[in-house]
Amino acid sequence: MLRVATWNINSVRLRIDQVSRFVAESGTDVLCLQEIKCLEDQFPRAAFEAMGLPYLKIGGQKGWHGVAIASRKPITEAPALDVCREKHARCVGVMVDGVEIQNFYIPAGGDLPDRTLNPKFDHKLDFYERLTADMAGRDRQRPLILAGDFNIAPGENDVWNHRYMSKVVSHTPIEVETLRRLQEAGGFADVVRDQIPEPTKLASWWSYRAADFRKSNRGLRLDHLWTSPGLTPAVTPRSARIHDDVRAWEQPSDHAPVTMDLDV
Repeated sequence: MLRVATWNINSVRLRIDQVSRFVAESGTDVLCLQEIKCLEDQFPRAAFEAMGLPYLKIGGQKGWHGVAIASRKPITEAPALDVCREKHARCVGVMVDGVEIQNFYIPAGGDLPDRTLNPKFDHKLDFYERLTADMAGRDRQRPLILAGDFNIAPGENDVWNHRYMSKVVSHTPIEVETLRRLQEAGGFADVVRDQIPEPTKLASWWSYRAADFRKSNRGLRLDHLWTSPGLTPAVTPRSARIHDDVRAWEQPSDHAPVTMDLDV
């Protein structure tokens, strides 16, 4: 069994104790992190070795963005994806036990859902278009995971209020359609939603603005684990979980970890 997790940690150095606690409590084997907010030589390698995840692939950037994959099992190189036109550290990939894992921190897109007036929104859609083109050319039977903070909540029950959020970047119709095209390009299974079907409300992110995130309950499901058709049969039934309890820890990330299990 391979337990895979994705987590936008919002500074790995600031929250390294939380990472260690989560790995110990969850039994995670492969951890995909986003927004590590450090350069590769600043990454807390010793702490990951101590928590039993010594195999690391890091895409760092000073002060912003940054992604990493930490694994209990040995890793090898995976195909590098040219999907970020701004050359930010937003994608990193590895092979683990014959499974390709690509970890993304996809641009949030700013506040205005208009490609012409908002370069950040255009960058977000361009990132998706590049990734979709790559996935469309892939062999669907090759075991592949797309993981990370996709910064789009696709379904009506992946947001706290569908009508309101349809006008807000992260759930606008053009973004939802863009995400759907990526999913269709590779035939990907949205593991969490497939295992916890509609109309159950799901969220993995809650704003820091609310003093009590559970009471305000204005969450979005932005963090995803997708599997290719060649890997989906290996996903363990009823194993998908959003660890919202972690969001309640002291000084947490605004995102909760998401996990699934594979029989590989």
